[in-house]
Amino acid sequence: MNRVHVGSAERALSVGTWLIVGGAMLYSVLTVTPLMVIHTPAEWRWTAPILPLVVDAAVVIVVRLDSVLARLGGHGGRWPVTLRWMTGAMTLALNVGSSALVGDLVGVAVHSVAPLLLIVTAEAGLAYRRALTAAVLAVEAREKAERQDREKAAADREETRQRAARERREHDAQLAREQREHEARLLREENERQDRIRREDRERAEAAESAEREARERRERAHEQQQREREQREHQAAQQREQEARQRREREHRERQARAEQAERERAALLSAGPAVEKFPEDRARATAKAAFTAGLPVRAAAELTGWSVGWISTRYQELRDAGHATAPVLEGAAS
Repeated sequence: MNRVHVGSAERALSVGTWLIVGGAMLYSVLTVTPLMVIHTPAEWRWTAPILPLVVDAAVVIVVRLDSVLARLGGHGGRWPVTLRWMTGAMTLALNVGSSALVGDLVGVAVHSVAPLLLIVTAEAGLAYRRALTAAVLAVEAREKAERQDREKAAADREETRQRAARERREHDAQLAREQREHEARLLREENERQDRIRREDRERAEAAESAEREARERRERAHEQQQREREQREHQAAQQREQEARQRREREHRERQARAEQAERERAALLSAGPAVEKFPEDRARATAKAAFTAGLPVRAAAELTGWSVGWISTRYQELRDAGHATAPVLEGAAS
């Protein structure tokens, strides 16, 4: 038996019980109402269905509460039992009352079927529900025990796994610790070897540096000697170049003076020729215009000296200005 079977049986019991209760209540109202009409004053006959409804309501309460208590595994005590049997007896008495009053035994037997079936169904349903509740509790207890067994087995497996993992971690930690110690020992030995190598290298470097320093000092002394000799040669060469430059400047100055004197004589010759009686050739006219521009003569005076037009002379003057040639002050005699 499992929960599905128990639930199916409980649903069948509940449906059957409520069908019997509903049918008994309907049959009771139809049977008891005529009896109450006979024994009720005419003005109150409309209240005839109330009594069977009240009794049947008590039956419904008893059946419903008994089912809930049975499902919960509880017991209401003496009063629920008293109420159950009292409502059953009242229902039986009211249903067979009309037949009993007239001595109809067959009617008594027929009308007692529904009340007796309701009473026995209520008792049997209570017993069934208690049995089903016990079965459900047993199933739950078994499932709980199985669940606890599974949880215990899972906990044991987890504990075993954790213990194995812990042992594996401890083993790995031991191996790692030994590895670190081994690496630390190798590192110390390597550091000692490197220190020894660095010390030897430092000693060799110091020796090499000392030798290099001595060689450098010797080179520096030789370089200083060479530097002094080179400076002396350069000083002598500079003095010689300066003397040669001074001589060259003097010679160039004399040459410039000579050229200037020659140019001045040529310019004076060009300017002293007087007004031209005819137009000069262009090269001579250009030379005369340049001499006049350098001497600072007016454009008209230069035009008279060359025989060329004032416009042509003005163009030559502008070219000389653009070329950057300087002009001398205008002399009164030359201007005239």
